[in-house]
Amino acid sequence: MEQTIVLVKPDGVQRGLVGDILRRFEQKGLHIVGLKMISLDDAILDEWYVHHKDKPFFSSLKGYMMSYPVVAILLEGVEVVATVRKMIGITKARDAEPGTIRGDFAMSQQYNLIHASESVSIANKERDLIFTVNDIFKWEKTDLKHVYLEEELK
Repeated sequence: MEQTIVLVKPDGVQRGLVGDILRRFEQKGLHIVGLKMISLDDAILDEWYVHHKDKPFFSSLKGYMMSYPVVAILLEGVEVVATVRKMIGITKARDAEPGTIRGDFAMSQQYNLIHASESVSIANKERDLIFTVNDIFKWEKTDLKHVYLEEELK
């Protein structure tokens, strides 16, 4: 099954929205296989945002992401990357659709509460930056038969 990473960013942690955000993923039927609070450091952020490294906003982005802890969530599900991206809404939160996490809870482009992996390959890279093997739990989610058809799980 596919995995993806979600980070509840410093603004989401400060605003006390971790539970609301987790609840959305659980209510959707996604499987939480890893969850931890972490303080991001230079090494992680340099690798995480390598595609922004030469952009003028890179240092302020790093400063913001290191300002407070984040909550990292590893989710598993069928087409979970695309599903989570739809659930969170577009980056510029004030333009995000109502019903999305950003559309319901955020107003800013940078203070948009949440990060989600853009693809399976990026999700795998981000997972390996945050979670060790001991941080990931393989457990049976017994309600999967009520979330997916049997053929969707193959």
